[in-house]
Amino acid sequence: MHLKKSRIIYSTTMSQNKHYKRKVRASYFTTMVSISLVLFMLGVLGFLLLSAEKVANRVKENIKLSVLINDDGKENDIVKLQKHLDRQAYIKETQYVSKEEAATLLSKDLGEDFISFLGYNPLKSSIEVYVKSAWGNNDSLKVIKNELIKRSDIIEDIQYHEPLVQAINNNIRKISLIVVAFSAILALISLVLINNTIRIFVYSKRFIIRTMQLVGATEAFIRRPFVRRGIFQGFISALLAIGLIITSLYFAHNEVPELFDIEFYDTIFILFALVIVVGMLLSWIASYFSVRKYLRINVEDLYY
Repeated sequence: MHLKKSRIIYSTTMSQNKHYKRKVRASYFTTMVSISLVLFMLGVLGFLLLSAEKVANRVKENIKLSVLINDDGKENDIVKLQKHLDRQAYIKETQYVSKEEAATLLSKDLGEDFISFLGYNPLKSSIEVYVKSAWGNNDSLKVIKNELIKRSDIIEDIQYHEPLVQAINNNIRKISLIVVAFSAILALISLVLINNTIRIFVYSKRFIIRTMQLVGATEAFIRRPFVRRGIFQGFISALLAIGLIITSLYFAHNEVPELFDIEFYDTIFILFALVIVVGMLLSWIASYFSVRKYLRINVEDLYY
C-alpha cells in the first residue's frame, strides 16, 4: 500500500514537472517571438529612415544646371571649362551636349524635325552639370551660377528650374519631419512592448527569485542568469527579426524594383548590426530592471 502511494506521488510530481517545463518553454518562446516582431517593426522603420536619406540625396543629385555655351566658344575652351567643373568639390558629374545632339534630343521629344521647319538650329551647346546633394538648393545653386559666369567668357547663361528645386527641398523637408515624428512614436511603443514582454517573463519567475533570496543568494548571483538569458533572447530574437526583414525586402524588391536601384547594401548591413545591438541591449536593460524590481518587492506583493 505504501509503495502504491509512493508511485502515485512520484507520478503526480513528474506530471507537474513536465507541465511546468512546458509552460516555461511556451513562455520563453512567446517572449522571443514578441521581441522579434517588435525588432522587425523597428528594423523596417530603420530601413525607411536610412533609405529616405539616400532617396532624398538621389533626387537632389538629379537637379541639373545647363551651362549654355556661346556660339563663339572654341572646342578647346569648352574642354578646359568642363575639366575645371569636374575638379570642383560640389560637382557630381558633367556631360557635354553639342548643338547637334541637343537638336536630336529635342526632335525626339517633339516628334518632328523642328530644324526643317525653322531652317536653322537655334539651340546652344551646353555642359549639363549635376551637383552633389549638399548643394542641391537654390541658395547654393545661385552661388555656383555667379561664380561660373564670372570665371568664363564662353558661358552665355546658366539655367535651372528654380521653382522645381524649391519644391523638391520643401517636400523633402516635410516628408523628413513626418517620418522622424512617426519613427519616434513607433520607437517609444517598441521600447514599451519589449520592456513589458520581458517583465511578464520575469514575473512568472518571481517566486524562484524569492526562494533564492531566502537561501542567501546575492542580488548579483540571482540577477546574472536572467540577464544572460535576456541577452541571449535579444540576440536570437534579432536574428529572427533579420530573417523577417530579408523576406520582406525580397517581396518588396519583386513588387517595386525601382526602389532598389539605389545602392542600399551598406544600409542593409548597418541596419542588421543595429537590430542585433538594439535587441541585445534592450533585452539586457529590461531584464536587469525587472529582476531588480522583484528583488526589492515586499512578500505580500508577490501574489498581486
